Amino acid sequence: MVGAARVGGTSTAVLERPRDPAQAERRTTSVGLAAGLFRTARPRQWVKNVLVVAAPAAAGQLFTRHALVQLTLVFALFTAAASAVYLINDARDAEADRAHPVKRNRPVAAGQVPVAVAYAVGGALAFLAPAAAAVLCNPATAALLTAYVGMQLAYCISLKHVLVVDLVVVTTGFLMRAMIGGLALGIPLSRWFLITTGFGALFMVSAKRYSEAVQMAGKAGATRALLTEYTTGYLRFVWQLAAGVAVLAYCLWAMEEGGVARSSLLPWRQLSVVAFILAVLRYAVFADRGTAGEPEDVVLRDRALAVIGLVWLAMYGLAVADW
Repeated sequence: MVGAARVGGTSTAVLERPRDPAQAERRTTSVGLAAGLFRTARPRQWVKNVLVVAAPAAAGQLFTRHALVQLTLVFALFTAAASAVYLINDARDAEADRAHPVKRNRPVAAGQVPVAVAYAVGGALAFLAPAAAAVLCNPATAALLTAYVGMQLAYCISLKHVLVVDLVVVTTGFLMRAMIGGLALGIPLSRWFLITTGFGALFMVSAKRYSEAVQMAGKAGATRALLTEYTTGYLRFVWQLAAGVAVLAYCLWAMEEGGVARSSLLPWRQLSVVAFILAVLRYAVFADRGTAGEPEDVVLRDRALAVIGLVWLAMYGLAVADW
């Protein structure tokens, strides 16, 4: 369309290109699809993948250029693998999610992301993440990523409905995150690291399940069906047992023969036990109240726990540096 405008007494022609509604709709749909895929990948959960630095940090091999580059790559690959699982899970559960008061707002259930697209993108990421790890890292890293994807897909399909096994699978997912950085850098994983990390993860996972069971008591259908098969007494026993084993394993590591610092004025390795136990006891307060949700939320919500955690990290870092 051509319009005329008079500027300073002079008539100028202003050209207005006709808009293409179909093109605008395609652009809007593409942006919405990309945003929906991003939301389905659960970016809020990516903070858990920071655990890939756990093994290198425990071995005192974190701050080298090679380690930082490799761990950044591993973080990205593990994030891609986890995102693949979320996409496939939401595609599979789309019909059930539409009947849920909260989950119906998920992009796949809401129709923002077609089920076929979620399956396709999830399947591509599930294949590409381990394949890229085999090329850019090493076979051990690729094998662990493959095992993670396979285990999580099995969890989505059936294992999340199996009593106790669901706790073990979620705990193992955290343990795999903590192990993969060490595997990528060829760092031997100590038995104390594996025991403390594994039971620490079980402590947080079972504390979260316990909190869900307490909060959803008497609200049938408002939460995952498997929770109704657990008793709060059993879940309390699990998180208490796991907390006890994690603390014991950490103490045995800190106090084992030969665990004396070489040059430090203070025995940071032994002193870190105090901060570790305080952190566990503080976290247990929220577990006992039935308010221990996502671990990152618990830590960020409670300033005292965050400070204790930072003190422990400082002591642990000094202990590793002196070892």
